This record gives sequence, structure tokens and C-alpha cells, in this order.
Amino acid sequence: MGADGGLKVDAAVVSQLSHVPAAAETLERRGYDGCWTAEINHDPFLPLALAAEHTSRIQLGTSIAVAFARNPMTVAQIGWDLQEYSEGRLLLGLGSQIKPHIEKRFSMSWSKPVARMREFVLALHAIWECWRDGTRLAFDGEFYTHTLMTPMFVPQPHPHGHPKVFVAAVGDRMTEMCGEVADGLIAHAFSTQRYFREVTIPTLTRGIERAGRQRRDVEVASPLFVVTGRDEAELTQNAVATRKQIAFYASTPAYRGVLELHGWGDLQTELHRLSREGQWDAMGSLIDDTMLAEFAVVAPLDSVVRAIRGRCDGLIDRVLVGFPPSVDEATVMDLVSELQREESSP
Repeated sequence: MGADGGLKVDAAVVSQLSHVPAAAETLERRGYDGCWTAEINHDPFLPLALAAEHTSRIQLGTSIAVAFARNPMTVAQIGWDLQEYSEGRLLLGLGSQIKPHIEKRFSMSWSKPVARMREFVLALHAIWECWRDGTRLAFDGEFYTHTLMTPMFVPQPHPHGHPKVFVAAVGDRMTEMCGEVADGLIAHAFSTQRYFREVTIPTLTRGIERAGRQRRDVEVASPLFVVTGRDEAELTQNAVATRKQIAFYASTPAYRGVLELHGWGDLQTELHRLSREGQWDAMGSLIDDTMLAEFAVVAPLDSVVRAIRGRCDGLIDRVLVGFPPSVDEATVMDLVSELQREESSP
């Protein structure tokens, strides 16, 4: 159950612009609460302008936009414009990426990612407050300085307030920082219920309490692997791709801590070796049923809602979940509605 007593159900759209209008319309028709884009091989913001144009209710978010490939002023401006155009539906999700990508792909500076992200969020709010209230812009930080704002560069006012700022976090320090300054935390899909309960939420809570805030002030959003189907054959078939995806994440040294919590640290070493050899199918075969059940909800269609709610209860406020293409639209609509309607696990 979410912090406000209800689970929000979100889904992702492919960010290729020609696909976005129909995809966003479909998610809204199916009753989803949120529509998220990602910064992978397309810009994450442009699709949201199209999604805003073709929907009227669903919230629109970036999960994530790479903060350190930009600066607070450019992000503040696009956030302001999308918030106005969507009539207050923007969820501005930011992530740090990793040092090689920031320096070698984006040709930008990398240092102290937690302190830099904290300052990035604070700078966004300072800029928005300047535009909203007419106060002097005087943000002078270690990484970002914004002290010039003449009337010509102030956007037109709108009545929708600031977009909520979510930050993606894996490590303890970034998670704690989210609790201090962000409106939401975007957790990684490579998490288990135990990791949420024993690591993520307690760490987030330390930051929340340090800032004198309450848990309801910070939404926790998380993707969730779901393996479902009408019968055992469909469950087995749909699990294949999920096993490979879990194995891919498990091969990454940054996520080793999740495996170590469960006593599976040595598996990360083996998967990393196989990934360097390009043995993706072999990697997936190492994710046994026990591991699959820890990282994914595995349940037939008639019990998948109960299983998803059980995984999220008390930990996740909004879940990003997809269902196999074989599940018809009417069934998806029923599943989404039931997830939102049910208040607690049985």
C-alpha cells in the first residue's frame, strides 16, 4: 500500500516519437495513473509533449532524464513548459547515470554525484521560485551558479505549481538524499522485497527524518518484473525474457549488494564473466526459480493482482508494471482497476 493509502499503477512507453500518441492514449484508456519515458536511445522530454497533447488525465514522467548531461536552468525551463502544457501532470524524474557515460558520451563533468544531484534539485526549486514569485535569483552552489535572470527570460506564469521532482537512487547516500530534498524516489527494477524492506526504505527514512519531513512527503516509484499468463505454459514462456533481464542486471557490479543480501554474491562474479563473453542465453539459465520469484512477481492471471499488491504493500507507492502482449485490453483494464481499487493485501 502506498504512503497515501492507495497504489498507483504506471507503465512505460517507447520514446520513438511516432509511437507515442497512440501508446499514451492506450495507457490512459486502460486506466493507468502514469506514463513514463526513458532516456535510452531517444530524448525523454519530447515524447511527453506529444503524450500531453493526446491525453487529459494520466500523469507524465521521465524515468529517467540524465541530469548531469544537462544543467538546472535547461531542465527547469523544459520542466516549467511541460508542466504548463500538461496542466500540472509532469513528474520530473532525474538520474545521475555513471561516470563513463557522463564524461565519454555526454562530455560533461562528473564529481561527487550525490552532492551534485542534491544541488541540482535545490537549484531547480530556486529557479522556479524566481519565476513564480519574482524573487531575485541568487543560487550560488559548489557545482551550479544561477544568479542572472532578466525579465525577458522569465516564462509566462501558470497555475499548476512546480512539477514533482523524482530522483533515481541505488546506493545508500543517493537514497538518503532523496528523502531530504526530492518529491519521490525511483527505485531500480533489480530490487527484491527484502531489499526494499531492510535497505531502501530504512535508508530513505533516515533522510526524510533528517529533513523534518514525513514518509507521505516522498513517493516511492518502482518498476516491477511481472511474469504471468493464462496457464503454466504461458508462465514458462514469459519467464524466459525476464530471467535474461534479471541476469543482465545481476552481472553489473553496482548491483552486487542486492545479491549479497540474499547470499548470492558469487553469482554476480560468474554472470559478469559470462556477460564479457556475450553468453546472454547462458546467463539467463543461471536465474533459477527461487531467484526469479525474489526479483519478479510470478503468478497466473487470476492471482497476479494479489501477488503484485503483496510485493508493494507498505513499500512502493506507485508501481510501473506491464503485462504480456497476449493479455487482451479488457483484461488489462480489469487488472489495473483492481490494483488501484484494492486497499490492502488480504
